[in-house]
Formats: sequence, structure tokens, C-alpha cells
Amino acid sequence: MPLYFFNVQIGDDILSDPEGQQLRDPDQAWEVARAMAQNLMNTEFERPVNWSSSHIEVKDNEGETVLEFPFLEALQFTQQPH
Repeated sequence: MPLYFFNVQIGDDILSDPEGQQLRDPDQAWEVARAMAQNLMNTEFERPVNWSSSHIEVKDNEGETVLEFPFLEALQFTQQPH
């Protein structure tokens, strides 16, 4: 199975993923990135975080960018009746 690395960029800070995860394909990597973004946005931080300027960059074992997942894409909206 391919190895994917999930590097989190929040503002100017980059948290690199040195270990990666073995996943079946880019679709599963997208699902993992979405879950990571949701978990991070539900975490309390000492200072406010601008999620609109944050994303997760997913790279493969060769260092190629597979996808960039914007944090705001992980928000789940519920439609309100009018």
C-alpha cells in the first residue's frame, strides 16, 4: 500500500509528518485529511486559529503533492428549513 504524509499548515506554521500512513489510495488519504481537519478544529488552542488560511498538504512516498485539503472544506453544514 502507498505511503502518504500529512503536513499541516496553520498560518505560517508547518507541522511535518515524518512517519506517514499506509493507505489504499488518494481517496482514502482525502478521508484521513478531512478527519484530521475536523479533529484539529475541535481542539482548543491557546490562541485563536485562522482556519481559512490553513490546510493539510498530502504527499506521497516520492514527495509529490497528492492533494491539499483546506480546513474549511471539513466543515459540515446543515441546511435549515426556511
